Amino acid sequence: MIDTILMISLGFIGLAMLLTLFRFIKGPSVSDRVVSFDILTISSLALISILALNFGRVIYMDVALVYGLLSFLGVIIVARYLEKGI
Repeated sequence: MIDTILMISLGFIGLAMLLTLFRFIKGPSVSDRVVSFDILTISSLALISILALNFGRVIYMDVALVYGLLSFLGVIIVARYLEKGI
């Protein structure tokens, strides 16, 4: 039962990533691209977490944590650059 739920959630996350990737490529402004990049990283964090649960590997959660922190810092830097410059 849990495997079925994990596979369905992987499908939804994949669909969300495809739609967000379309917005990242097509986005009319830079801020739209920054927001879509942030959504892509959040979706990939969810994907990594589900794969860690599916494979039973705790080390993937550490990878997701570091990836999330680096992504957060990257989005903050780009937002500050767009707002006033660094």
